[in-house]
Amino acid sequence: MAPQSSVDRVRAALLAAGHADTIAEFPEGTRSAADAAAAIGCGVAQIAKSIVFRAITEAGERVALVIASGVNRVSVAKVEAVLGAKLKRADGDWVRERTGFAIGGVAPLAHLSPPLLVFDQDLLALHPVWAAAGSPRHVFSTEAAALARITGAVVADVREDG
Repeated sequence: MAPQSSVDRVRAALLAAGHADTIAEFPEGTRSAADAAAAIGCGVAQIAKSIVFRAITEAGERVALVIASGVNRVSVAKVEAVLGAKLKRADGDWVRERTGFAIGGVAPLAHLSPPLLVFDQDLLALHPVWAAAGSPRHVFSTEAAALARITGAVVADVREDG
């Protein structure tokens, strides 16, 4: 049996959560929130971007994933306060090794090991939202509340003020 692709992992996780398979492919790419919004034809705010950090916890280093509105800059201090962990930048190799996804395609679910998850409360006012589906060319559509529920993320204010 062939190894499962990262997009197939996301599809399986969506279906296992009772979510429809809404994955779409955009050959021109959806690597950034602006690219994704242009390809889809939605506002940048409706892109649920995945921001990955290295969380330093008492149990060791873990992936911390912030699911944020495409227009928001994430406040590291706010996320650290929510998680109770120190955050460090994550490089592309570390992200791929720990999540199973390349930068630009990090999905909010179907990670190789469960990340610490924080969900931008600003997404809850937007319908629908679009998130990466395992590659820089694949996204899926969903309702923000459904995405928060199926990921199990803590909903919080993560927007950098100013």
